[in-house]
Amino acid sequence: MRKSRRQREEESRERTRRERLLRAALPVLALALGFVVWDLVVRLKGLPPYVLPGPALVFKTLIDDWSILFASLLSTLNTTFQGLALALFGGVGLAILFNQSRLVEYSLYPYAVILQVTPVVAIAPLLLIYLPQHAAVLACAWIVAFFPVLANTTLGLNSVDRNLAELFRLYGASRWQVLWELKLPAALPYILGGLKIAGGLSLIGAVVAEIAAGSAGAGSGLAYRIAESGYRLNIPRMFAALLLLSVTGIVIFALLSWLSHLLLRRWHESAAEQDA
Repeated sequence: MRKSRRQREEESRERTRRERLLRAALPVLALALGFVVWDLVVRLKGLPPYVLPGPALVFKTLIDDWSILFASLLSTLNTTFQGLALALFGGVGLAILFNQSRLVEYSLYPYAVILQVTPVVAIAPLLLIYLPQHAAVLACAWIVAFFPVLANTTLGLNSVDRNLAELFRLYGASRWQVLWELKLPAALPYILGGLKIAGGLSLIGAVVAEIAAGSAGAGSGLAYRIAESGYRLNIPRMFAALLLLSVTGIVIFALLSWLSHLLLRRWHESAAEQDA
């Protein structure tokens, strides 16, 4: 018996609801299972907290030491978002220059690649010699976040439909009009894709530089707290700081994904498909 169009639509909506429920529930179940296995290993092996604390002790430490960890989290977030903002403006600005002038691109692009392929952990000690500590940490966060924005934006600006570009020229559009009204809107999905990658990398760059800086006092980030906890064998606080760092990375990625969806959902297929 053939199903009516309304029945098919209801079945399609039901499948979509089930898929969304599974996508939300399965990671939570996997996480809960991981915590149960972790707790069982600690209990059955009788491991002391300085070797491997159980998840309950880690969460208790997270609550008890919240004031210390939260201050460190704010310091790391401050560096991360400053580095990300610099990477966004620097990467997009330089990509526009590359698009407008092949001479600039040929002159500077190799150095951007060199900056990307050089490990930031090797650059950080050098930067700490020549720059104030905060500036050096910020520079490391910027270095690792800069290239994904630059590379993606350059690709987006160079991927504009040639027929549309010819149409703009045919109607006598200026170079600025072609850039502002055609190339930048077309490159927006690429820019946002690069920004999502750069968000996590900026956090990694900040953490690496904070470990290299290794100084205590005001402005000490989560990386310093992890290193300090390791030296003091305060392993529960070390795990709590690591947990906070992981959650921070997830939240940054989720925020940038939401921003991307918000800006693209009305006109770009990548976001429209998620609404379908």
